[in-house]
Amino acid sequence: MSKADIKKMIANKKQLIKLKKATLKKCDVIELSSAAEITSKGMTDKNDNENEIYRTIVGNTYGFMDSHQDVHIKGIFTKSIQENKENILHLHDHVHQLSAKVGTPIDTYEKEVSWSDVGLNKSGTTTALLMDSKIERSRNKNIFLDYKNGAIKQHSVGMQYVKIELAVNDPEEEEEFATWEKYKNEVINLDLAEETGYFWAVTEAKLIEISCVIRGSNELTPTLDASKGLEELTELNEKALDNPTKENLLHFCNQFKALQEGEAVNKTLPKVEK
Repeated sequence: MSKADIKKMIANKKQLIKLKKATLKKCDVIELSSAAEITSKGMTDKNDNENEIYRTIVGNTYGFMDSHQDVHIKGIFTKSIQENKENILHLHDHVHQLSAKVGTPIDTYEKEVSWSDVGLNKSGTTTALLMDSKIERSRNKNIFLDYKNGAIKQHSVGMQYVKIELAVNDPEEEEEFATWEKYKNEVINLDLAEETGYFWAVTEAKLIEISCVIRGSNELTPTLDASKGLEELTELNEKALDNPTKENLLHFCNQFKALQEGEAVNKTLPKVEK
């Protein structure tokens, strides 16, 4: 953004902040940069069954400038979680309808994780917004299968701004530059912020829901421990061949059928008729 445009933004800062606070922030479509392979370090799947699976999802990562030019500062949702945890929802695509629920949240919390755990090839750690969720087939079969097969890679929060500051990389703008200096070391993609010339430091927000999405405004928001996919199917195939009992063969066929329904099929394997 040009210096003149940033000056206009500063001149209208109060109005812009008022508008942002009045808006429910959702995801938008962006071009994703390449990221490291997402690791699986979430909830164990020991309680998974054909109707319920348990996953840890990443709703947000702090210190990453997203496509709204927002940087969520550590502790942004702490107050909201403490006051309203039982009402935070797990939805799809930010659709605020009863039919849009895809899981029952077990716990929502902030936790220190490594950047590599959420898909960024950087050293160090960040604070992530995590949700442990029981995802139920009866709510949405297709999304259930996508979670089960590890096909859902991104999430996004539905939130309302409470406290937000404008940070500008220009010493001539005394107040905004002081905000820049205060928070710049918390921005992992600072090079992008420097190229843009500014960012919004969001220090507090009301958390309403976490949605699975095709693309989020912060791409570092995966599903952790979504490990039941083609790798597991290969292991089941080998087990069935080594010990071709009726139980092993049936288990392999059921898992492969689930992959077919979720459109995550390894085409080198034989098709199982439905």
